[in-house]
Amino acid sequence: MDNLALYHELERLLRMDSRWCTEDGVLMRNAVVEAALAVDPDLVGRLMGHDGLRRNFFTEAGGVMVFDKVRFQRFVMSKSFLPDSYTSYKNKIGLVADDGSFIADSREVVLAWPHKDCVLEGGQTREDARRQETFWNEVLAPDDIDRLTEPKALTGWQRYDSSGAHAVDAVAPTDNLIIKGNNLLVLHSLKRLYGGRVKLIYIDPPFNTGNDSFGYNDSFRHSTWLTFMRNRLEVARQLLSEDGAIYLHLDYHEVHYAKVLMDEIFGEDNFQREIIWRIGWLSGYKTKDNNWIRNHDTILYYTKNKSCADFKKHYIPKEEFKDFASKKVEKYPIEDVWNGNEYDDLNSIAIVSFSGETVSKMLGNGYEVKGQKSEKLIERIMKAHTDEGDLVLDIFGGSGTTAAVAHKLNRRYIVCEQLDKHIEIMLLRMSKVIVGEQSGISKRNNWQGGGSFVYCELALLNQRFADEIVAAGDHDCLLDIWERMQQTGFLSWSVKPKDVDANAKDFRELSLDDAKRLLIECLDKNLLYVPLSEMDNDEYGMSDSDKRLNKQFYSNRR
Repeated sequence: MDNLALYHELERLLRMDSRWCTEDGVLMRNAVVEAALAVDPDLVGRLMGHDGLRRNFFTEAGGVMVFDKVRFQRFVMSKSFLPDSYTSYKNKIGLVADDGSFIADSREVVLAWPHKDCVLEGGQTREDARRQETFWNEVLAPDDIDRLTEPKALTGWQRYDSSGAHAVDAVAPTDNLIIKGNNLLVLHSLKRLYGGRVKLIYIDPPFNTGNDSFGYNDSFRHSTWLTFMRNRLEVARQLLSEDGAIYLHLDYHEVHYAKVLMDEIFGEDNFQREIIWRIGWLSGYKTKDNNWIRNHDTILYYTKNKSCADFKKHYIPKEEFKDFASKKVEKYPIEDVWNGNEYDDLNSIAIVSFSGETVSKMLGNGYEVKGQKSEKLIERIMKAHTDEGDLVLDIFGGSGTTAAVAHKLNRRYIVCEQLDKHIEIMLLRMSKVIVGEQSGISKRNNWQGGGSFVYCELALLNQRFADEIVAAGDHDCLLDIWERMQQTGFLSWSVKPKDVDANAKDFRELSLDDAKRLLIECLDKNLLYVPLSEMDNDEYGMSDSDKRLNKQFYSNRR
């Protein structure tokens, strides 16, 4: 008996007992699961009396039939049991991959993320956290992941220097890079070139506040976010040099879960510090929840190999501290602040806690621009681990603070970002940095301008369709996209276009969000972007110039 027949038989059997149905006749999954976990005699007896259900949920051991309550629980909680309209439609067209397994027990891994990091914004301000958007991730089995993480072709090449943006004639191993695209795929594309060569990684990922797209499923919110981060951190570790360091900037929503994940990936012995980054000076109970004020973020600092870790102490000049303190602090004499210690006895990023604003402000505490991390914070971290010419990586580029600081400190950098508006902000900001803008850490480092960087993008393929699907306003628009998707042939192996066309009426009856979700699942996630190994194929439309630059870029051993 196949699963679909079992679902129907189980539903019929359960409806025979009023304990598991509401007065309106709705079957209550939770009540059924509770009865199974308690090995309810009546439930077990009914299941034993049905040949098909007995074969699926009971195992013979020593002449006794043993009820597999875990398997039964998974079966009942599967979306294919008592399906909603979306799952029913997937059943009709054969696009079903849900076996009902729990995430923790499954070999499946969340790796495609066609939209999580494509449109998701990290570090939202309080004002834009209320917006309503729809995102989807897709769970792919390892066997379905073949070309997804192969190196990807790059396009849109431009060099930015003091004369502005212009075409790229050649790329060099020493070029700074700003890359637009899915950061997981960027990391995999860079592995061979930069493996073991990155001295410092600073990342400020989405905080998973519940207001962003990661809140789509409260039951698996933390594990989903952790899977998202694991996929990236495991590759990031491969890029780090043996004496390199990584800093992960979060708030309370995920930092404790992330600490366990980081311990697993980098090793508990390589955990160095938990840095408290104070973002405000409010105190007391001034919150709508009548609770303690939350006014800090947390930064987790790990080394790749503590035995050869390189940490450089940098002190605040005594005169700089005296000058700042004399202007800002009147009720707290300098000698009281340090309890008799030397003023310059403060190393790289220590934050001293006392009433007033002296030291934390000097370290760049808080935001210089709303939503933008302080250049002084990144400067402290960067100077603690790198020298001029060393390579720095940031895969959640945001507004470009890491790139700006690295450029002003004459460090090489690779920064990745996917949001269009963040890319626009970053390119404008970095163009100003090149001509010598004087914000942030410019004056203290005597920044006069200069240098260059190369901008490029992962060459879109199915990701172009995914972007169109998200932006579609109605079902007619989605059906037009579906027609063009079929013409490319870049569909998931499990999709049968004839079945989709035969059920077009049912497709129109889906909600707009469900219809979008369905089309995104039909795309082959291995072809979100053009594979480097196949860029010569005419069907991908890569220009001769792009092909030449890709071959040059990937042939350079950094």
